Amino acid sequence: MSIMVSSALKRYRLALNRYKWPCLGSFLSVVGLSTVVALQPPPPPQYRAESLLVQTLPPQALAADESSTPPSPQRVASENSLLSDQLLQRVSEDLGAIAIAIDPKTLPDHTDVKLENDADQGQQVTVTFTWPDFDQAQVILDVMVRAMVDLSLEANQAQLQTIIEALERQLPAVETTLLAAKDALETYDREKGLTIQAAQDGRLLEAIAAGQEQQRQNNIALAAVDSQIQSLEQQLGLSPQEALTASALSADPVIAQLRSQILEAETQLKLLSPNLRETHPTVQDLTTSLVAYNDLLEKRAGEVIGGNGLVAFSNVDQIRQKSALDPARADLASQLVALNNEREAILRQNEVLAQSTAQLTGEYSQTPNLQLERARQVQRLELNRALYDQIQAKRIDAQTAKAETLSSLAIAEPPVTTVVPQMDLSPRLVIAVGSLGGLILAGTLAQLLNTLDGTIRTDDELQDILSNRAIKVLSTIPALKRSANQILPLILQPNSPYQGLRDEVKQAVGQPATSNGAVVILITSVGDGEGKTTTAFNLGIASARAGRQTLIVEVDLHHASYSDLLGVQRPTVTDAQQYYSGEQADLAQPVPQIDNLYIVPSPGPQSNTAAVLESSELAKFLSAARDRYDLVILDTPSLTISSNDAVMLGSATDGLLLVTRPGHIQKIELITGLEKLQHRNDLKLLGAVINGADG
Repeated sequence: MSIMVSSALKRYRLALNRYKWPCLGSFLSVVGLSTVVALQPPPPPQYRAESLLVQTLPPQALAADESSTPPSPQRVASENSLLSDQLLQRVSEDLGAIAIAIDPKTLPDHTDVKLENDADQGQQVTVTFTWPDFDQAQVILDVMVRAMVDLSLEANQAQLQTIIEALERQLPAVETTLLAAKDALETYDREKGLTIQAAQDGRLLEAIAAGQEQQRQNNIALAAVDSQIQSLEQQLGLSPQEALTASALSADPVIAQLRSQILEAETQLKLLSPNLRETHPTVQDLTTSLVAYNDLLEKRAGEVIGGNGLVAFSNVDQIRQKSALDPARADLASQLVALNNEREAILRQNEVLAQSTAQLTGEYSQTPNLQLERARQVQRLELNRALYDQIQAKRIDAQTAKAETLSSLAIAEPPVTTVVPQMDLSPRLVIAVGSLGGLILAGTLAQLLNTLDGTIRTDDELQDILSNRAIKVLSTIPALKRSANQILPLILQPNSPYQGLRDEVKQAVGQPATSNGAVVILITSVGDGEGKTTTAFNLGIASARAGRQTLIVEVDLHHASYSDLLGVQRPTVTDAQQYYSGEQADLAQPVPQIDNLYIVPSPGPQSNTAAVLESSELAKFLSAARDRYDLVILDTPSLTISSNDAVMLGSATDGLLLVTRPGHIQKIELITGLEKLQHRNDLKLLGAVINGADG
């Protein structure tokens, strides 16, 4: 925990040093502002007018009955509703009438409304108005609270008026429905009322029973008539229809005369037939007359029978026979016809009685349904009448309540004006508080900028990231001081902090620190400015001071050589591959004043670095260097410049040494670079060096 706190404090101290100018500017701004406030003259006195309003319950309307519910009074909704635009405008107009000009928009800035609910007294409203003039504060608040009371009254009346208008809009439709129900009941009573009344007082049942009794009496009479008709038919040998026809023919005088003439002609013909032949003129005349009489008889019979519903006879003989009724038989035929007519009358009466009885029976069976339908019509009428009466009663109640409506607010305490106490702050105290606030603001600003900064600032942060990636920190090199004429801080003295790094490198490779085995390592960094070249040179110097044959090879083909810092002249190279072949000169140059240390200067920036790094000349050179030197150090470009240059030489080395430096690399860039290196199977990451550590 103490390490974490120390790391956080260290990072915060660095942030203060890094952002000192913004922090100083914020501190001075706050101090300057507090100084200006401290030097301000005291404000003019302010006066506070305060009044108390309470909620009131208006009395119920006198016209309302026990069942009616008067409209509830309007409750005070909120502070905003009390300070409505309508209220502010009215207060401004009322104040203007007494020569106090005030803008309605400025009133809410000086007014405070506080609502409180009291269990005994109900809702209470405390209205406070602050103003620089004592008398005006008193008057303005008095006008304001009176306007609140008046607007509350108007709001209550408007609420009741809205109810009245709604009831009046509903009343015509209800009245129309009531009249329709009344007309429907009257129409139903006109159509079905007699039937229902007859069923209720028993007349319908009596009519049904009388009809059935009359049918039984008719059936008895019909049986007697049928018996008499059957007896007369047997006596006459005629049916009622034939008897009617025979009576009609017998009563016709023309037919009687023709029958007499036919009988006379037949008699003469009968008397003359024994003495005269059929060709005798007299016989022929009688025969002709007889034929004519028969034709006339048949035609006359047709005239008598036709169109009267009588039975027609097929020949003249039947006509002569049926039309020759004697008075006794004619009397019997008349009786038969009369009985037949009586029989048909009885049958017709029975049919009418049967239909009437069936109709009455049907009406009686429908009587319960008719009664239920009428009850439904009556209920509908009563419901509509009740609704109509209820609306009328509510409308009258609302009108009465409107006339008796009171405001929902009442002034419990009139405005009382007092002086607003003001705090007299010492200028020194204001400046001191401002200075403290400036310090807090500056510290907060530094912390905020430090939080937004993604750069790794402390060696502790570096160690945490490396340890989370299972990368060993081989050495922590403190920040090195350099003289004014030095480009790189090189350590030429025997006591070098890089001596321990050499031993750690050999152990990381897998060799004991005291062994004489050759080691070829590659030094790189994630970004520029982290000290990889400084580390390569100082590690080479420390190794040479320890008596080891050491070679530094500059393979950064993107920049010029730094060999002149060690006293070795930069080469002039046109062909880099030919340069590493060693044909032009010996590549390894001894470093003056440092025994056992050699350097291969870089040929300078190259256009095709991949071709040079993958060339056989460079590979042969490195192989030969392994056999000749105890330690070979390859100084390669950083990963941000070329992510491939460093790893392309990985197979020719014993491992890679990563140089890091707090304050020069973003956290995301370091993590990305480590992932690239750890995903390479042909490259061994020996560890990391924290360069320029702050401890």
